[in-house]
Amino acid sequence: MPITPANGQTAGDAAVTAPGGAAEPIMLELVDEDGRTIGTAEKLAAHQPPGQLHRAFSVFLFDEKGRLLLQRRALGKYHSPGVWSNTCCGHPYPGEAPFVAAARRTTEELGLAPALLAEAGTVRYNHPDPDSGLVEQEYNHLFVGLVRTEPAPDPEEVGEIAFVTPQELAERHAAAPFSSWFMTVLDAARPAVRELTGQSAGW
Repeated sequence: MPITPANGQTAGDAAVTAPGGAAEPIMLELVDEDGRTIGTAEKLAAHQPPGQLHRAFSVFLFDEKGRLLLQRRALGKYHSPGVWSNTCCGHPYPGEAPFVAAARRTTEELGLAPALLAEAGTVRYNHPDPDSGLVEQEYNHLFVGLVRTEPAPDPEEVGEIAFVTPQELAERHAAAPFSSWFMTVLDAARPAVRELTGQSAGW
């Protein structure tokens, strides 16, 4: 299956503008319960209730102190604007490897290339978002890694960033809104996170 060209696509957009000025829909890769590709669907349509199961990815990057890099999603996002979430998440282009998509979007959103990026399994979930009315039906590929350079977030994608310890995350999670999928993907990634950061980091 060919890779859809980027054409300036961002995760916050429902469509991109082609060179001729016409809007091109963003397409997602639909999958079955085993993660096998079965087709494509337009991005916003795939998130309309009850949702269509599609491929996604989530990235968790940590600094040398074992702190997790969080981002607060920009207010212009069509889905879950202004909430805190993991380092980076999104959808591969149809035909794009999840690892490639994860590295690409980390660079596009946060202006950094991970010093290390490793696969951390997959998780399948169904999370309605009560605020937007959209539904996350995702087969999510998880990645963990290290960051050794200062992030330079794109303000159209990221409103704010923070490096947090497990305790600081618990306090922030109790006080501020987070994405509906955050705890699901974090819990699924924890074995790989602990292997990456070591026991002393507390994850």
